[in-house]
Amino acid sequence: MNSKEQVAINTIRALSMDAIQAANSGHPGAPMGLASAGFVLFTKILKHSPKDPKWFNRDRFILSGGHASMLLYSLLHLSGYDLSMEDIKNFRQWGSKTPGHPEYGHTPGVETTTGPLGQGFATAVGMAMAERHLAARFNCPDFSIVDHYTYVFCGDGDLMEGISHEAGSLAGHLGLGRLICLYDSNRISIEGSTDLTFTEDVQKRFEAYGWDVYEIDGNDTDHLEKAFLDAKAKTDKPTLIIARTQIAYGSPNKQGSASAHGAPLGEEEILLTKKALGISTEMFFVPEEVYQLFKIEVAEKGAEAQKEWEALVKTYADKEPTLWQAFKNAIEGVLPADWAEEMPSFTESIATRSASGKVLNMLAKKIPELMGGSADLAPSNNSAIEKETGFQKGNYIGRNIHFGVRELGMGAIASGLTLHGGILPYCATFLAFADYMKPSIRLAALMGIQVVYIFTHDSIAVGEDGPTHQPVEQLAMLRAIPNLIVIRPADAKETVSAWKQAILHKNGPVALILSRQNLPILNLDQTEIDAGVAQGAYVVSENENAEVILIATGSEVSVCLGAQKILAEKGINARIVSMPSWELFEATSPKAQEKILPKSSPRISVEAGLPVGWERYTSEPGASIAMTHFGACGPGNRVMAEMGFTEAAIASKALTLLRKKRKQG
Repeated sequence: MNSKEQVAINTIRALSMDAIQAANSGHPGAPMGLASAGFVLFTKILKHSPKDPKWFNRDRFILSGGHASMLLYSLLHLSGYDLSMEDIKNFRQWGSKTPGHPEYGHTPGVETTTGPLGQGFATAVGMAMAERHLAARFNCPDFSIVDHYTYVFCGDGDLMEGISHEAGSLAGHLGLGRLICLYDSNRISIEGSTDLTFTEDVQKRFEAYGWDVYEIDGNDTDHLEKAFLDAKAKTDKPTLIIARTQIAYGSPNKQGSASAHGAPLGEEEILLTKKALGISTEMFFVPEEVYQLFKIEVAEKGAEAQKEWEALVKTYADKEPTLWQAFKNAIEGVLPADWAEEMPSFTESIATRSASGKVLNMLAKKIPELMGGSADLAPSNNSAIEKETGFQKGNYIGRNIHFGVRELGMGAIASGLTLHGGILPYCATFLAFADYMKPSIRLAALMGIQVVYIFTHDSIAVGEDGPTHQPVEQLAMLRAIPNLIVIRPADAKETVSAWKQAILHKNGPVALILSRQNLPILNLDQTEIDAGVAQGAYVVSENENAEVILIATGSEVSVCLGAQKILAEKGINARIVSMPSWELFEATSPKAQEKILPKSSPRISVEAGLPVGWERYTSEPGASIAMTHFGACGPGNRVMAEMGFTEAAIASKALTLLRKKRKQG
């Protein structure tokens, strides 16, 4: 390593220390320990173009330990991304481009939101899978237009999290040779030495997964460069580079100490550290030679690499026009004009999970970017694409992903697929197991990215599997996540409409909540139902001068229609409203909402889940027929009846509510 490189590495350390000290908040230890690795990766290995952070054929870099964000921000700033010194100085401040943890879509050069440990690692697996699939689909003998790597930096905490086991195991099974992970093994956690909790042999663990593993000195730039190059040459296995580092490297009193993990070093210690490193003690100082080094090694080389690729693509477009147009449509997310024109039609009772499978397969014929799978439940979730092969080592062209029983990893991998670009991903499991996926769903919603979650076996009507598999709180949990659209269709026709919304919604994930049991078909045209689902709620059946409104979702809509008939026999007119999606309903105007749910009418919500949140729609006078406890084992129809989800019970509740209203007024 020459002296200019050493100055550059120490400048990364200095910027990290200074920004964290100015904010009086942050994590200096990891950025200082990883400065050498970050420098080598960005200047010698990574193929990227700072002037065009979204260049498609760039290498992807994920900082899984998002608390080390100042490492990334320092590298982005020095490399010439649109991140100024003022942005560095405003680290962790309101409205800044340098938040405490990297946020996708907020800071140029940030590929995914990280911070919850392990999520970045698993998301990187999804990105590597996307690269392999698109390469298999679009590359041909004379043209490798999809040709890049996925790099991830992770730490001890990332590898402690269970998600790293799920994603690491699948990555090894799939032989993702273009996935390269550097493990920052500084052996320190917040509570002290990792000897307290983490003494496994990480090398043997990853070798057992099917990874290639190196162990190197994380401060030796020659070793780092060689390890990265060797990893790039290993095409049949992902690589883990175990880099032995020192947290807060260079700090005379804090190096190797847990106290440097999550707190500023302090002005006095920063001064001592800069002196020990032999660099300027001026705050936020970057020598011109460092800027010049990054300009030559990163910005200029990156621009040249992009220029060469664009020239290749131009020839590709001339020689392979059909492939080029398909590639362009994929990376730009362009849907075929006729993508929704051949939806299946339904006239007989069918489970919405089965209807979903038929819709999915029609869409897959029209939209080749649609790809995904299930957590080992595809036959139950109806989530396999017919006549398509499995995505496997040696067959990356396959569109059916076998995630195995790895729900949390599956969720993050799906995010990686869409973040990479060129893939419209879906993933599936039982609704009761959405709990396992929640952190990944939350991050997808936070990033505002398109992922379709298929959740089947949606209520206590699951029956014989008992309360462990009967979701009662999961709908409330999903609805509590901002920017996630939850749709629980009442029948097969609403399922068609739900899928249409999922395909069209680009700015966040969508969860489809589907039944195991058959549901009657609503007596409405598909166009009426499409319009109703698009606005989140609509009138399914109306008796003139309705005295009460029954609001339901999913399988409970048909039960409410039966209750309507019982009430009519007693001289009570009722309006039945299907409300498949709160989020879509809330997006409509107050006037449209009032038209569907007039405030003058008492309302009862009916849903086989927790009543939490329904009070906003029932108000006073109103009521909810819901679950307030776990379910029970038994045939599904018996469980529903015992829990009060019958036509007679709903009608009785409506009569009681009306009597109460009359007595009060």
